Amino acid sequence: MSNFTIVVHGGAGTILKEDMTPSLELAYSEVLQEALDKSYILLEKGGTAVDAVKAALIVLEDNVLFNAGRGSVFTKKGVQEMDAAIMDGSNLAAGAVCGVRNVRNPIELATEVMLHSNHVFLSGKGANDFAIKQGVKLEPDEYFFSQFRYDQWKAIRDSDNYSLDHTNHQLEELMRDKKFGTIGAVALDGMGNIAAATSTGGMTNKKYGRIGDSPLIGAGTYANNKTCAISCTGHGEMFIRSVASYDVSCLMEYKGCSLEEAMNIVVHDKLMAIQGEGGMIGVDAKGNAAMVFNSAGMYRGVKTSKGVNMVSIYK
Repeated sequence: MSNFTIVVHGGAGTILKEDMTPSLELAYSEVLQEALDKSYILLEKGGTAVDAVKAALIVLEDNVLFNAGRGSVFTKKGVQEMDAAIMDGSNLAAGAVCGVRNVRNPIELATEVMLHSNHVFLSGKGANDFAIKQGVKLEPDEYFFSQFRYDQWKAIRDSDNYSLDHTNHQLEELMRDKKFGTIGAVALDGMGNIAAATSTGGMTNKKYGRIGDSPLIGAGTYANNKTCAISCTGHGEMFIRSVASYDVSCLMEYKGCSLEEAMNIVVHDKLMAIQGEGGMIGVDAKGNAAMVFNSAGMYRGVKTSKGVNMVSIYK
């Protein structure tokens, strides 16, 4: 039987059991499991790692619980601007978009960029124009409206503060309850190829067209069959400065580290040295998977052809 693996995350941060209702905990667990199951079925039928990570992210982008796609947070202007990236470890092909609006599934658009644009990275209006050309599904502003995201934004929109995605609506609680709601997936398929994908709505009240690490190849997203596939979630600026996902690959390629060793060095040593909070998921071409974070929790799950099936939230 061929060896395959799918790993997903739905963000990291100050995710504490005492802040979570049983029904909300169940809702998060169920949708993470749904993303794993959909991708697993694809891999079982011989689908590619690229197909699997895209399928997982579409499930999560369509769910309002996560800060990506439908659940994306509000910018300073009161709209959603979304970023996404995907990378194929078999040939280092990649596609990314940033600052896109009204695109139902930004990960689908990133995949179109990878496959059909002769480019790697499209932004803003140009990326939206390409979405229309490729027939990528668009939605009206109302589709992206959720009351609790609106309340988060309303609490800080008149200030110069920006906030990472969070669950508590009180302004004084914003930094205690910081949560990075970026979503991501990494996969190994039956042909031995790996892929990574990441999607996000960014920061509440972000301005100046701010872009985080998620769509940046080598920062928030990276895949190379020789080493690993990585998707990150956290304080994007620090992950950009650390070139976090590529650094894991480099530690494996040039220093001979295992996947888990390399991820631990980046997450617990290099990122923490510059106050970088968050985590990452990874898989290598042998099917080894790892989920490493330095925050209180990370929405995460893994399912493999060897019978592993696990969803977790807390440390």
